[in-house]
Amino acid sequence: MDTSFAVVTGASSGIGFELAKQFGQNGYELLICSGSDEIFEAQRQLEDLGFKVEAVKENLAGYSGVENLFKRIQNYGKAIDVVAINAGIGVGGEFIQTSLKEEINLINLNVVSAVHLTKRILPEMQLRGSGKILYTSSIASQMPSPFEAVYGASKAFLTSFAESIRNEASDYGVSVTILMPGATNTNFFHRAHMDDTKAGSEMKYDNDPAEVARQGFEALMAGKEKVFSESLLTKIQGKALKYLPEKMKASFHRKWSEPQAEQ
Repeated sequence: MDTSFAVVTGASSGIGFELAKQFGQNGYELLICSGSDEIFEAQRQLEDLGFKVEAVKENLAGYSGVENLFKRIQNYGKAIDVVAINAGIGVGGEFIQTSLKEEINLINLNVVSAVHLTKRILPEMQLRGSGKILYTSSIASQMPSPFEAVYGASKAFLTSFAESIRNEASDYGVSVTILMPGATNTNFFHRAHMDDTKAGSEMKYDNDPAEVARQGFEALMAGKEKVFSESLLTKIQGKALKYLPEKMKASFHRKWSEPQAEQ
């Protein structure tokens, strides 16, 4: 019997790796991608679980990285049933003190590569009249994000983009789902220089990446528009944010993301 084919970006660890596990456990062949050598260790771990996995090391923050990934997808020789556009990074700190180079790289990965990869994959799904796309956004997309200003803005862009693509793609049988995790127990905060924040030292333990991925997978398979995951607190926050004034949301986010020594 022919198996389905899923592509997962940012799959070397964290939510992306757990998403790949979800697809593998549900019978998908996998092509996983990351910009680090860790992707090959992720491949080995997934293969040990009995999954068929191809690993691609490419930096998707660059134009050539996305093009090279798409060539590998084409060379795989199977139509893409699902793509999980999950690759993303954060940069924490007060905007006047953060690195412009890091933030431009963030925009290129979180925003530009998502648009670029969608532009390559969606037309093929349209021709077949089927396919599913999962975008990993963030609960931060729903509020001003002081001390993560560029990250929050990137996820707000991604959420708006995904909602627009969902509306268009429904005309030809392609569904789009947005995964919106709260602070999750991954390496995200360490890489974003946020170990000394409430989100990076306390709140991330509220959300397990395996459970985030499971809820994202189930929402994707059900054709849902979005899912706030994983904990009950994250789900409540996601719903409550609709009704709070922007000033209050910004104040809440600052308490989570500002270095604790400065508060």
